Amino acid sequence: MKVTILGNNSALPAFGRHPSAQVVSVYGELILLDCGEGTQVQMQRFGLRWRKLQNIFISHLHGDHYFGLPGLINSMSLLGRVLPLHLWAPAELQPILQSILDVADTKLSYPFFFHPLPEGTELLVDNELYSVTCFPVNHKIFCHGFLIERKTKGRKLLPDKCREYEIPAYFYDRLKEGEDYTRQDGFVVKNEWVTENGPSRKKYAYCADTIFTDTFIPVIKDADTIYHECTYLEKDAEKATARFHSTASQAAQVAKMANAKQLLLGHFSSKYRELEPFREEAIPIFPNTQVTIEGTAYEI
Repeated sequence: MKVTILGNNSALPAFGRHPSAQVVSVYGELILLDCGEGTQVQMQRFGLRWRKLQNIFISHLHGDHYFGLPGLINSMSLLGRVLPLHLWAPAELQPILQSILDVADTKLSYPFFFHPLPEGTELLVDNELYSVTCFPVNHKIFCHGFLIERKTKGRKLLPDKCREYEIPAYFYDRLKEGEDYTRQDGFVVKNEWVTENGPSRKKYAYCADTIFTDTFIPVIKDADTIYHECTYLEKDAEKATARFHSTASQAAQVAKMANAKQLLLGHFSSKYRELEPFREEAIPIFPNTQVTIEGTAYEI
């Protein structure tokens, strides 16, 4: 499980940084979190194939978080996408997208499903690979963060050992669930002889635009990685509060309160050219902090 940063700037693109967008990969399936201007170009640039994309989540309707969406949706259709696409976003986005498609007389080549986000915390997606839960944050307008949890696939098979102990293929799924195998001659093959520990569960929290708050800490508690906005440095804390944003040190406090293992910083104001001061401000509070770099894939 990893997250690739496509855009880590706030309202305006600046200094080579793009508006908010990132892709989370879970067992090879892609999940897009926000879709700022230029997202599809960034996906091409960093080798992320939209054919593996099934779910898109939009945190809120400030333009730097969704202006890239109409282009991405249309391009996938022009290139012949046939797999369904699910979009989870504030309800007000649906008529906006429909108007754009209608004025161009666009008929998408694939099934497109719009799911309005609820007001509170709610499980949105739950499949065999992962689950996605939305949770409200505190911004100027209706806004959500998202918690992605990778599920375990059970124990990992050791194929050579399975063949050595003459275990038939039909029993492999039960081996993954931890069962022993009894051969016809009565010999019991212990599960630990033919399997090893599989991938563990992982939790990734995307904390979208928000003022400093602890209201969603219970949802993201013990996350392996948190991405938290830090639009401003502490010297501009008053501006951050007035605009319902956070500082780097406040993001570090959230990570510490949540008992997270790793903090990724992003959503930087275009007033700052250099980003190292954000990390320097956060690490005294939460040492395992990284300032995100576009195109970098971070292990969760």
